This record gives sequence, structure tokens and C-alpha cells, in this order.
Amino acid sequence: MKRRHFLKSIATVAAGFALPVGLSCEDKKMEFKISLAEWSLHRMLYSGELNHLEFCVIAREQFDLDAVEYVNSFFFDKAEDLDYLKEMKNRANDQGVSSLLIMCDNEGDLGDPNQKARLKAVENHFKWMEAAKFLGCHSIRVNAKSKGTYEDQIQLASDGLRKLTEYGEKIGINTIVENHGGLSSNGKWLVSVMKEVDHPMCGTLPDFGNFKIKDGELYDRYIGVDELMPYAKAVSAKSHSFNWKGNEINTDYKKMINIVLSAGYNGYIGIEFEGSEVDEIQGIQLTKNLMEKVGGLRHVV
Repeated sequence: MKRRHFLKSIATVAAGFALPVGLSCEDKKMEFKISLAEWSLHRMLYSGELNHLEFCVIAREQFDLDAVEYVNSFFFDKAEDLDYLKEMKNRANDQGVSSLLIMCDNEGDLGDPNQKARLKAVENHFKWMEAAKFLGCHSIRVNAKSKGTYEDQIQLASDGLRKLTEYGEKIGINTIVENHGGLSSNGKWLVSVMKEVDHPMCGTLPDFGNFKIKDGELYDRYIGVDELMPYAKAVSAKSHSFNWKGNEINTDYKKMINIVLSAGYNGYIGIEFEGSEVDEIQGIQLTKNLMEKVGGLRHVV
């Protein structure tokens, strides 16, 4: 990794995105904190340009962020490797960075109609619960994927989630579900699942952009986030493309963050850049700039 490349990229972006007239750094008393989701760097990680162990260093040294959200795909075979997890923890501690959660994929469907497969999926997540506990996280993020009718999927997904949540309860780790395709991107459906699970340690991770139920069927992102916020234990600020003013063209960040804060949420909102029009370093910085602008403007008279 060439750190000069990162610094140069950030300097270029920052130079073209000034704070609004009359708004100083001192004015920016935000009601939320900003974290960095590892998926924001997925192209660099998959290509080998960036090593997973450098993630916390990038978050702190390049973006001055003090909290991160890991993705299990980038250390998939290390969930039970204590030496590796110790190295992750040490690097986070060295940077003064908090580990918030692990986003878990590719471990089976927690709502699988086949009971044995569903139980296997639940058990596959146990090691990530333990890894999250070791790293100091509060949660693992899971998917509520299932098959069948609308009602069947509520019952199946809630069964798997309840079993996983009960395991997490024993070690103090939450199970949180992201709107992540299929019926999980239907806010009303996911709320029904939360009500069926009915456990304080099972919640949601509302994502600003993941509201595609299937081809040709989108759920209203603002309604969806509003519906999921009462159960939220984390939030993802998804971003793809920006206009010349530095605003995300798909999501009205001012409207969306107002929805989040109006629900009484004052925790971390994680940057999750997923665009391709600029490189990932620039995309993260643009998202951070926008979040700080929106957060700061809430206090400008």
C-alpha cells in the first residue's frame, strides 16, 4: 500500500469541497458519529492493493475516523484464528479505533425452508459471534434470506434469527439484520420479522440504498429507513454517485439523516461507498464530507 497515493487523493477531493459560507469546523456539533464500513474498500481489498489488516490504519490515518465495521469476506478463514484476531485487535487499539460489528455473508440462509440447513446456517454464525466478542464489537450483521410465501418467510427467518440471537445473548453480542435484497428490502416485512423474533438483542441495520426487492420492484428508501429505525442498532450511509455540489444523487442525505435522528438514534452512521465513478478513497471522502455538512448544518441558525 502506498500511503502517498491515499493522501494525495484525499487532498484533491477536500480541496474541491469546501464548507458552506458561515459554517466553521467549530459549528459542526453533530448528533451522530461517523464510522467506516469495510465494504467501501472492497475493490482495493479484492485486488490485493489493500490488506485487511490495514483497514483500521486507513480509517484513522486517512479519514480520521475512530470506528469501523468489518466484513467477514475479507478474513473469511480467520474467524477462529486467535493469532490473527489478536493482530486485528492490536491494530485497532493502536489507532484508537473501535470495532463496532462484523458484517457476515456466505454462511447459509437463516430462513432456509429446510430445517437442517437453517440450523446449520445458524451454527455457522456462532464463530462470528465469538470473533465479534473478542474484537470488542457490539453486533454481527446478518441476512434474513428465505424462500416461500410472504408469511412463510416471516416465520422461517424469525426462527433462524431467534436461535442465533439466543446464542448471542449468552455472550453479549447483538444480531442485526440489514435490508439486503429480497423481502428483507421490504420495510414492513422486516418489521414483522423483528416483532416475531421479539428479542431486545435482535435489531436492524437500516441501509440508505438497499431497497431493491427484485428486478423491477423497489421499496421507497425513505419509508423503509423510517420503518426500520425503531429497531436500529447501526445505520449504513450507502453512497454511489455525487454531483458537482457534493450531494449524493440517489439519496437526499439531509432528509435521510433527519429520519435517522428523529428516531432518537445518536450512534454511529457508517460510510458505505459503493460507486465506481470515482476511486474508493475519493468516494469515502465525498461521503464523509456530505455527512459532516448535513450534520453541521442542523446547528446553523
